[in-house]
Amino acid sequence: MIERPLTDWLPLTMKEVEKRGWDEVDIVLVSGDAYVDHPAFGTAVIGRIMESEGFRVAIIAQPNWKDDLRDFRKFGKPKYFFGVTAGCMDSMVNHYTANKRLRSNDSYTPGGEAGFRPDYATIVYTKILKEIYPDVPVLLGGIEASLRRVTHYDYWQDKLMPSILVDAGADMLVYGMGEQPLREILKLARQGVPFSSMRNINQVAFLHDASTELQEYNEWSSVELASHEVCLEDKIKYAANFKIVEVESNKWQANRILQKVGDQVLVINPPFKTMEEAEIDQSFDLPYTRLPHPKYKKRGPIPSYEMIKFSVNMHRGCFGGCSFCTISAHQGKFVASRSEKSVLKEVEEITKHPEFKGYISDLGGPSANMYKMKGKDESICARCQSPSCIHPVICSNLDTSHKPMTELYRKVDAHPAIKKAFVGSGVRYDLLVDDFNKNNQDGNHDEYMEQLVTRHVSGRLKVAPEHTSDDTLRVMRKPSFKYFRLFKEKYDKIQEKFNLKQPLIPYFISSHPGCEEQDMANLAAETKDLGFQLEQVQDFTPTPMTVAEVIYYSGVHPYTLKPVKTAKTREEKKNQNNYFFWYKPEYKNWIRDRLTKLNRPDLLERLLGSAKKESTNKYTGNYNGRKRK
Repeated sequence: MIERPLTDWLPLTMKEVEKRGWDEVDIVLVSGDAYVDHPAFGTAVIGRIMESEGFRVAIIAQPNWKDDLRDFRKFGKPKYFFGVTAGCMDSMVNHYTANKRLRSNDSYTPGGEAGFRPDYATIVYTKILKEIYPDVPVLLGGIEASLRRVTHYDYWQDKLMPSILVDAGADMLVYGMGEQPLREILKLARQGVPFSSMRNINQVAFLHDASTELQEYNEWSSVELASHEVCLEDKIKYAANFKIVEVESNKWQANRILQKVGDQVLVINPPFKTMEEAEIDQSFDLPYTRLPHPKYKKRGPIPSYEMIKFSVNMHRGCFGGCSFCTISAHQGKFVASRSEKSVLKEVEEITKHPEFKGYISDLGGPSANMYKMKGKDESICARCQSPSCIHPVICSNLDTSHKPMTELYRKVDAHPAIKKAFVGSGVRYDLLVDDFNKNNQDGNHDEYMEQLVTRHVSGRLKVAPEHTSDDTLRVMRKPSFKYFRLFKEKYDKIQEKFNLKQPLIPYFISSHPGCEEQDMANLAAETKDLGFQLEQVQDFTPTPMTVAEVIYYSGVHPYTLKPVKTAKTREEKKNQNNYFFWYKPEYKNWIRDRLTKLNRPDLLERLLGSAKKESTNKYTGNYNGRKRK
């Protein structure tokens, strides 16, 4: 293997800065993740964009925040600003389970070792930088900053917190996918414009002194939320705020959002319109090495990199709008798809990787089968305020053709160095059920599904019905479980036709708002009847900037302000979760006692009635808490 020069990566040390012949650094990025120079890692993307605009960029990856803080000082004072991100995950989701137990590993650290980033990393890093360099602006970005940009409920402290800008003391925040606002910020910074004057850029948030007048820009109208202080006193007002934030975040012609917090006003400018194909291609086509920085070689592999190093992300965004998911809140409701040329170029790059053995692990995205999907008449999309394009029904204006994906899969398959290209991302199965999706006029969904099942399933296919109760599914913004049954019939027919044995892996959530204990018992019975034994399943975690988080905290749905029952105590959550494991001997007496107390002999009979009826099939699922639709 030929060693690449160290200067192929963005510098992590002063020695690497000097190797490039620089006498100073323009921008320093501080990240809670190890530095992997790959388009799946936000710090690499942001750094490469800055580099492409002619800026000298250095990275402080996973700095030690407990010692004399030398890591934060190593590059000195940057010419323009510091950029801070907690990394690819919210640091609290990264650190803790749904039961608030500390995780023993970190997928974004060499060797999977835990303990290399603090809780609330964005806040901790920014406070340190402001203490050392009080006159240097700090720009926040990444998923932690994005989802905490406004008053939000923090599950781990069990309280409302203000915009992360307040606690961090940063100068500005970029929310969502940051390429478009970042290029605007860089252009103005080069011209010498201070951050305090960058007030007319889309997709940024900042704090404004409430005693001075807030200027109007770009003919934006403003909508005011209940203040942070009012939210602290009134959970219903907090819930009502969320509806406004979600609606404005998903509009093409959105309003500016204002919220008073103390003696300041939080200002959230409207988002940019979804990136066009050429823009997203530009981001993915930057000169990444696609490798972790060489400094990590002796510390062991980085699990998150190992998982994606031979995968291709074909698009961003998700129009599902699921109540528990953060993807649309961060990446947007509208899908931004790469060109075929860009995807095939990345496939070619992967084939040159020294460890590549001919297998692409994933041709996918947030939901694998949303590539190239968008409104047929985009003027209708421009006026749309719905948080989902497919709930409660699929929008008649949504082009759900799977043809572009089918053709692209075939082109990847035809590459001489590719033995197999799998789809590892979760498939949005409801788009493939004709009873639910009426937009399948030319049968291209069936062609796609046959191509998928026969060529691109790596042993098993992941789908996410999430629940069996229609009431719970409505709260989740998911379709009725009857459509999963229809999908399974279709899937099984294709398997039978081609003599395949590739189990479906359905994912389910317990303790989601709107779910009661009897609903979980029924879920166990329904999935048992279908031949599933569920092993790795998910207990609901309230994550900032989701409908489900708002319901969990406030007790009401933000769109109706009507009460929704939610399991909150550890005992209630454990009781719901236990039903997943009806087939394990250690749970059987407990289930018998609970269903007897609930007066549900029918469910008891279905679950434990006859040993002969119990399925011997064992289908398992795995869920990392971030990418489920």
